[in-house]
Amino acid sequence: MTLLRSTAIIGFFTLVSRILGMARDILIARFLGAGPVTDALFTAFRLPNLFRRVFAEGAFNAAFVPLYARRLEERGQDAANDLAREALSVLLVAVAVIVVIFELTMPVAMNLLGAGLDRAPTAGDSLGALSPYDLAVLYAQITMPYLLFMSVAALFSGILNTKHYFAMAAAAPIALNIALLGVLLSAPSAQWSARQIGLYLCVAMSLSGIVQVAMVVWGCRRAGVVVGLRRPRMTPGVKRLLTLGVPGALAAGITQINLMVSHNIATTQASAPSWLNYADRLYQLPLGMIGIAMGVALLPAMTRSLRSGNPNGAMRAMNRAIEMSMALTLPAAFALAVMPTLLVAGLFQSGAFDAADTVQTAKALQMFALGLPAFVLIKILTPAFFSRENTKSPMIYAGVSAVVNMVFGAALFFTIGFYGLALATTIAAWVNVALLYRSLHKSKHYVPDAQLLKRLPRLILASAVMGAAIWVLAQRAEPILTERFSIDIFILLAVSTAGIIIYAIAALALRAVNGTEMLAALGRK
Repeated sequence: MTLLRSTAIIGFFTLVSRILGMARDILIARFLGAGPVTDALFTAFRLPNLFRRVFAEGAFNAAFVPLYARRLEERGQDAANDLAREALSVLLVAVAVIVVIFELTMPVAMNLLGAGLDRAPTAGDSLGALSPYDLAVLYAQITMPYLLFMSVAALFSGILNTKHYFAMAAAAPIALNIALLGVLLSAPSAQWSARQIGLYLCVAMSLSGIVQVAMVVWGCRRAGVVVGLRRPRMTPGVKRLLTLGVPGALAAGITQINLMVSHNIATTQASAPSWLNYADRLYQLPLGMIGIAMGVALLPAMTRSLRSGNPNGAMRAMNRAIEMSMALTLPAAFALAVMPTLLVAGLFQSGAFDAADTVQTAKALQMFALGLPAFVLIKILTPAFFSRENTKSPMIYAGVSAVVNMVFGAALFFTIGFYGLALATTIAAWVNVALLYRSLHKSKHYVPDAQLLKRLPRLILASAVMGAAIWVLAQRAEPILTERFSIDIFILLAVSTAGIIIYAIAALALRAVNGTEMLAALGRK
């Protein structure tokens, strides 16, 4: 398959998952708004997600996929399956220990993420007198098993991606959003309190992890790969996996610790964690569809090119990946930056989520929008290191960007307010991109080609034309929003559709994209 076709498959299922996730967040905003319960809920969700990114996405994206691909190419399927069994056994033990430790120490460990949450108990439902801090502890204890399931799912997803079965691995996260939506759609008839809704959302999150594991295991069986358990042992394959995976985990860990510190600072201001989370969900939609999907497809493609002695093919894949991703990312970034209020109000403002919440969330979204191209570029540049089994350099650069984020985050939070944390994240992302690019360019592992250098300025200009047009449209549309979702979503879709059409016309007129090339790339070789 071509890179674009692989990305399109991953992007499609990611889009479905993110649309369902957006529906979930819309309902959470409507029922819970931005306040103590959502602060506790989003804090609890962040803990398993933090370690999921460290172990599942960090270590395994960095180490397992290249090693599995090499074993598969050099020694065949049986040898590759042996590596997978060894890795699965060690992973299960390591993550299970972490889950148990956090379950037992959660009342203290929650200080790492929610030190600023209110400690004053409140009552009013079957959960009794619990403070927002206590509520976050309870929620986190329920959601921690999700980490174990997601770590296992990440290993099987890595196998599927290496063998070019992208669909099932990309579709598995849909189960989480379906489970959470099931709870939220049941809430009105069940007449649950806000705290009870949060409790059932946490239960649904953990149960969905079982479904996701079942989906990717079944997908591997369909692909002819059967991976069982064996006694954990420090085999040469496991040692090599740890050698590569530990720096990858540390790279992801540094970034996540940085986010953890930012979230912890945000908890000192009531509702700030909720505002940041709602803004985060909006920019994560294009990031997941474009950056994450492209990165997942690019890693095995580059690994194959390098293993077959074709470094020029790997560089060509990177250039086309950057070109295609920027063709989709830049207009999304302009749209988020010029009409954040319309987006937030059109999607969230209703019920418990009021106009004041819209204003604050829009401020954070605008700051995140400035960093969206950088967030995507990180996902594309990093595979150039991982495919060469170099996980140390990304770890160092992530560490530098983390320091930048923490310094700017603390300074900006106490000067301009909570949305300074979002701006600090954006600044740190661009620093990370600069370091990754400088290293790749210096080692001649990546050089932008003439086609990219010609088209990138045109893509920026086409996006700016679209941005100016939808800014005018957004100014006209905001006053006619009604806080009725069916009407507001129609207004939002109308403005967005106009933006897509304007961008497409501008991009084609400026020759920033080639329609024939794009259609051809979606086919098979």
